[in-house]
Amino acid sequence: MNVLGHADGVALTDEQRLDWLRLIRSAHVGPRTFRALINHYGGARGALAALPGLARRGGASQPGRICTIEEAERELAAARRRGIVFVALGEPAYPARLRMIDDPPPLIALHGALAALMSPMIAIVGSRNASAAGAKFAERLARELGEAGFVIVSGLARGIDAAAHRASLASGTIGVLAGGHDHIYPAEHQPLADSIREHGVLLSEMPMSWEPRGRDFPRRNRLISGLSAGVVIVEAARRSGSLITARMALEQGREVFAVPGSPLDPRAEGTNGLLKQGAALVTEAADVIDAIAPILGRPIDVGMQEPERNAPDPGPEPASDERRRIVALLGPVPVEIDDLVRLSGASPATVRTVLLELELAGRLERQAGGRVALV
Repeated sequence: MNVLGHADGVALTDEQRLDWLRLIRSAHVGPRTFRALINHYGGARGALAALPGLARRGGASQPGRICTIEEAERELAAARRRGIVFVALGEPAYPARLRMIDDPPPLIALHGALAALMSPMIAIVGSRNASAAGAKFAERLARELGEAGFVIVSGLARGIDAAAHRASLASGTIGVLAGGHDHIYPAEHQPLADSIREHGVLLSEMPMSWEPRGRDFPRRNRLISGLSAGVVIVEAARRSGSLITARMALEQGREVFAVPGSPLDPRAEGTNGLLKQGAALVTEAADVIDAIAPILGRPIDVGMQEPERNAPDPGPEPASDERRRIVALLGPVPVEIDDLVRLSGASPATVRTVLLELELAGRLERQAGGRVALV
């Protein structure tokens, strides 16, 4: 049974929340691996106990770091002192659309007026080096969408992001952080983050003290698009994080909108390119509202997670020859897990176990669409 796929939607106990935090904060455990471990072992407690053996069988010379009880308790206590709430995947307060993506974070740390997460959301993102016209349009669009009942999602960056947040403070806005709540980036946006917290929500999947690095921003971008019914790109150069957000939105089945710009302005090169590829053109809020309204009328069909129960029998350890066959089929080019099952002749459970071993040894990378590759 899929432990993360029950339909009741109940809260974790404090003990379970502590175990979940320990597991997701442990080395080589990302959202996809977390889900695989929970479903394989029936809960975080069983998965934590299995981590050293899995890593050893995957070829690690020593087990990866496992988050201790004390470390997790300190993070939870620090969050409580600040009024930050950890919400688990499938709990009622967890945003419904975010649950739909391939790799939803098992725990999100939320600070602010959580009711904003219950409203339909539209993301507005764009160039950090925004033009005056681009920033003005982002403000107008965010304000009008807010008046129409939408909460605006963005990434707290300079330029378009900041303009969209400021214009939607009164109606509700979500700031998705690349780092932890203790490290607002850029630092000069701390006052803006404080205002967002009063009128909306600051959201992070990272540890409280995590200082964002370059690779954390694409990871954040998947949450911006994942929260939203649609993503509006206001300005974007040919190579920009906003185009990464647009690509992730398409992969997640979200609507992608682009604001046209002058062919002479490099900040419009990316958005004009999106329009050529079929993105919906936006010149006013009605363009977004008319396209999104039919989507909001459809029910969101997502499973709700149930509390962990006694761990199922994960089955026998894979035989050496099975493990060798599966590893031999892997390489730097991503492959589908179904192909590994078919070509190796091993059972799906055996393939999943070997993949967990490799990942916890730091030798495997999970990619979009359920594909895997050797590091």
